Amino acid sequence: MAVLRLTQTIDRPVREVFDVVVHGGDFAAWNPTVSASRQLSPGDIGEGTTFEWRLRGFGAVRQELTEFDPNRRVRIVPHIRSMEGGHRFTLTDLGGRTRVEHELEMAPKGAFKLLTPMMTLIGRRNLRATAAALKECIEGAAG
Repeated sequence: MAVLRLTQTIDRPVREVFDVVVHGGDFAAWNPTVSASRQLSPGDIGEGTTFEWRLRGFGAVRQELTEFDPNRRVRIVPHIRSMEGGHRFTLTDLGGRTRVEHELEMAPKGAFKLLTPMMTLIGRRNLRATAAALKECIEGAAG
């Protein structure tokens, strides 16, 4: 299993950062790794809310919010046969700024375990792209 970590600071309040991260139906508008996104489950966003993302190399993948702790933490878990894992966002309020700790877990299953090194390289690149796009989306909207 590969676990990739990245920490960044975004010059906006924690509630604004959390709001962008949990609205998975809007990811295609800012995240370069997602070409289409929509919310699947009805109602307010919270623990168990599901989305569908079209991901390069994977096609349509259902995503689910877990570990939902408003303005503190959330994990986005993909439901895909070839891999387990998820992207955990842990947020820390820095008085008008937000530290975002990204933790991307990728655990290939079955024959896909052979692709772990390649998946790690792709995951690292995608994590950097997602973090940069998140910062640009939030700070750019405020500017």
